[in-house]
Amino acid sequence: MVTAVPPVGTAGGLPRAARRPPRVPALRHLGPNWYACVMGTAIVATAGAALPWRVPGLRAACAAVWVLSLVLLAALLVARSLHWRHHQDQARAHLLDPAAAPFYGCLAMALLSVGGGALAAGRDLLGVRAAVAVDAVLFTAGTAVAVTVAVAVPYLMAVHHRIEPGQAGPVWLLPLVAPMVAAAQGPPLAAHLPAGQARETLLLACLALFGASLLATLLTLPLILARLLTTGPLPLALTPTLFLVLGPLGQSTTAVGHLADAAAPGYAVLAVLYGVPVTGFALLWLALATAHVVRAGRHGMGFSMTWWSFTFPVGTCATGAASLTRHTQLAVCAGLTVLLYAVLVAAWGVAAVRTVRGLVSGELLAAPRPAPGAPRPATARTR
Repeated sequence: MVTAVPPVGTAGGLPRAARRPPRVPALRHLGPNWYACVMGTAIVATAGAALPWRVPGLRAACAAVWVLSLVLLAALLVARSLHWRHHQDQARAHLLDPAAAPFYGCLAMALLSVGGGALAAGRDLLGVRAAVAVDAVLFTAGTAVAVTVAVAVPYLMAVHHRIEPGQAGPVWLLPLVAPMVAAAQGPPLAAHLPAGQARETLLLACLALFGASLLATLLTLPLILARLLTTGPLPLALTPTLFLVLGPLGQSTTAVGHLADAAAPGYAVLAVLYGVPVTGFALLWLALATAHVVRAGRHGMGFSMTWWSFTFPVGTCATGAASLTRHTQLAVCAGLTVLLYAVLVAAWGVAAVRTVRGLVSGELLAAPRPAPGAPRPATARTR
């Protein structure tokens, strides 16, 4: 009896190449910017749960939206894991691309926003204990990622990226605002810890994260405004990213409000003294960014993944206004909260429908075109 010997370089008669995990071409250009879909969906649930006026069926709707955000997060975590496994060259290229690397902040904010949504909107479905457990896991993971990207991305930008003068943009804020999201989501979780060392440590950690993100943002915002005033409007596809500036403004107001809720009553004064001026600047920037978007629309701006910039940042302003409503009991703050939430829901609806349409057509998963004026090489999705 003659036994066939497999050819050299084979195992079980199969070439080594045949034993490699199959590549997934559809995921090759799935960048970290896709986590913006998760953030934008989760904030719809969280901001809805914080509205000062109760509407029949609202909490159930917010819970359903939170479940959707959880499903999106799970799907994207799997898809991005497959991306790193099958397209490592492209994944490394994202890290070395100044247009794509800042979007790793979206991963941290997606984890944190879904975790916070578990307590704010998902507890009616999960129960308090399960909601706290989900939030604790996602908060811990999200905070770790937030601190990592807040250090790693600026380091990569300084050492490995080649950024030309005048290329500062709102996307630079993404890794810097991630610790602020952690600072805002921590105090509600701290309320479920036993009084004493554990709770106080978490609250102090949130305060430290607040300071780190705020100071980093204050250093970066002048660069963005100077670029806008001296170089001119952003490229059409990047114009929606001007709304990203609202993120640290609204989220910091939310964070101070949550810290005041968890601390002594006297801290409510600080929440108002900080929140009102910052909200005023946020509304000023909202008007400026809207004017730029209207101009871009008249010049032919089409849909791109940057349209998700209209969701999460506006949502943080809505939660910030809700915080001011709790601490001032003023009807004008309540009205502002509802108005911002209406804008958020409308923006989310448009972005979600257009994203689904782009996925079905395959356009959003195709190789991206570089955005004019973006740092090179540009592999972030701009269409």
